[in-house]
Amino acid sequence: MSIFEYNGSAVVAMVGKNCFAIASDRRLGVNLQTIATDFQRIFKIHDKLYIGLSGLATDVQTLYQRLVFRHKLYQLREERDMKPQTFASLVSAVLYEKRFGPYLCMPVIAGLGEDDVPFICTMDCIGAKELAKDFVVSGTASESLYGACESMYKPNMVTYYFEALGLTHGKTMEQGANCIGVQKENQYKLLEEPEELFETISQALLSSVDRDCLSGWGGHVLLVTPTEVQERTLKSRMD
Repeated sequence: MSIFEYNGSAVVAMVGKNCFAIASDRRLGVNLQTIATDFQRIFKIHDKLYIGLSGLATDVQTLYQRLVFRHKLYQLREERDMKPQTFASLVSAVLYEKRFGPYLCMPVIAGLGEDDVPFICTMDCIGAKELAKDFVVSGTASESLYGACESMYKPNMVTYYFEALGLTHGKTMEQGANCIGVQKENQYKLLEEPEELFETISQALLSSVDRDCLSGWGGHVLLVTPTEVQERTLKSRMD
């Protein structure tokens, strides 16, 4: 068994319209033995930037503490928060400088950049970045997550929702908003896109960890918009 599978993990990040969601499982195990069911894998860097760390639990906590230290130094020097793209480069450099004895974890980075444009990426244990515009996954359940996310994720979910109602854009947009109890189109986009994203990432995570015996025992989801952060806990099979 690979050392990356020693504790088990599942992390996924997904992009919406001016928002993003990042989710992880809650199981901490030693091979097939469950040690804890409330292990934290998603960490806050600042209000619009989060990192999820899959892999060996001890290295997850060590790497997070080191990244917080580096970000606080940046804040003191620059007097501003780090952009997601800059933070991704920092994480990549921190991992690569330890390439001969690497941190045994694979990060998933998600944040809101300039003009609240979402940014997500993942990387391996030596910092090779993989950028995406829809979703990224990591952990022992990554194969299941890829399949679930590819089948469930749709870009611009507001458009798909209107099409499901049998409506089109233009003069019937106001009518579509009324159908779901919201009066204006811009309010609909602000309120409903994150909810659609939450449902999609939650169902993808839960269906994936049910197919992986090393991860599961519930989920932890963070939904980040330009104005708020929603944190929710999912219940799932406990076997």
